[in-house]
Amino acid sequence: MDRDAAVATSGHATARTRRKAVEEFQTSSTNNQGFIPNDGERYRHGERISTGLVEATVHQVLSQRCCKKHQRGWTPRGAHLLRQIRTRVLNGDGEATFREWYPGFCAAPQPMAA
Repeated sequence: MDRDAAVATSGHATARTRRKAVEEFQTSSTNNQGFIPNDGERYRHGERISTGLVEATVHQVLSQRCCKKHQRGWTPRGAHLLRQIRTRVLNGDGEATFREWYPGFCAAPQPMAA
């Protein structure tokens, strides 16, 4: 008897639950294969791999600042404006936007790689 059959016929609920979860994961990953990024290819082409940590941090800061219990709360409008600026910076338009708003703006020089 192979392992799959043994798991399916065993009396262990945990084994059956895990087997079901693995099958669901396999089905989901097969069905969504076109939407799953290849991180290795992205890395080799110098593309951004993940911004999840940044997204989570921004979400946490905005949630805390918009909470009424926080001493220095932000208005929803202020949070919206921050997100607009953040999006422009991520798109590479941040410096141009600041130069438009503040003609004397001078970006800090970027450190050169050794």
